[in-house]
Amino acid sequence: MKLLSTVAALAIVFAGPALAAGKCSNAPQSQWQAKSALESQLQADGYKVKRIKTESGCYEVYATDKEGKRANMAFNAETLTKLDNAEAGEN
Repeated sequence: MKLLSTVAALAIVFAGPALAAGKCSNAPQSQWQAKSALESQLQADGYKVKRIKTESGCYEVYATDKEGKRANMAFNAETLTKLDNAEAGEN
């Protein structure tokens, strides 16, 4: 019983970060949001978008924030949900 509890606890600990990180889209490109929608969303948040690159179901964004600092971000191309890993599409 103690071994089962330990295994279950370890599974939760290791699965947590993977679930929080998010994933790139597996949907066909026809179901993806337009890059222009993402760019508009980012501009409204104060970012100056330099480039949006498509990478394995993700949009990788290269931008600068309100203070002029570089910001590299990744978004699910279907939902435009921001992912924790800025290099998500390359993994």
